[in-house]
Amino acid sequence: MFGSETAVICWGACAAASWGAGDFSGGLASKKGSVLSVLVVSQAAGGLILLALALGCGQKFPGPGDMLIGGLAGLCGALGIICLYSGLARGRMGVVAPLSAVTAAMVPILFSIATSGFPGPLKLIGFGGGLISIWLLSRGPASSRPGFAEMLNSLAAGTGFGLFFILVDQIRGQSYFWPLFAARLASVAFLSCLILGKGGFKSGRGTQAWFLTILAGILDTAGNVFFFLATRAGRLDAAVMSTSLYPAVTVILAFVLLKERLGPSQWIGVVSAMLALGLIAS
Repeated sequence: MFGSETAVICWGACAAASWGAGDFSGGLASKKGSVLSVLVVSQAAGGLILLALALGCGQKFPGPGDMLIGGLAGLCGALGIICLYSGLARGRMGVVAPLSAVTAAMVPILFSIATSGFPGPLKLIGFGGGLISIWLLSRGPASSRPGFAEMLNSLAAGTGFGLFFILVDQIRGQSYFWPLFAARLASVAFLSCLILGKGGFKSGRGTQAWFLTILAGILDTAGNVFFFLATRAGRLDAAVMSTSLYPAVTVILAFVLLKERLGPSQWIGVVSAMLALGLIAS
């Protein structure tokens, strides 16, 4: 049997792989259609999968508390996505992406330390190495100090994602597919209202765009389930840190499939991520 720490890392690594591959697929789909429309369709596809799993596995409908937590988590995630894409559109990706990613990891880590105490020294070193690796993996060519708008959007996006992590960890019942479905339902409803207010949906062009969009939804949904299992296996901070290394998967896929060149800092980030996982699992 796996120990609790090993289980956290295994589930967390599965979540990171799913989210990283999902971001890669969603990024390709977004090049062929509206970004927000891709998000809504992928989120809806993931929601249908969660509904099918909940019904197929015979999970009992949970109490209103878990469903409410799931809905709030979905809203926080949707707000995080909106702030992230606003920052990416108006600011420098090389500043917004790493700052939001580090914030998304720091918020639940600080929450976990405040509620559960400090982890061991090796894990703390692993957390530090993991945060550095997230920054290096997400960092683009822009390296100057972030402006006020970039800082605001990045912190807001990271806080939204971090609150999503915290809320998912608060789900207490055994019927976890239903609260995750509630999260998707709330996210889809919120994003759909936003898109309708901006003039309606714009679908992707071609079969490939639809395939990539649905694939992104499937992978993102799998990542949510794996993250939930990681939080059940151990501490929230260890689960968050191991799952937050998903940029490594995205950049490696871009390197292998799209032949994108990785900078020295990104290669250092990949190595740092692997070392951080080993320390967190110790």
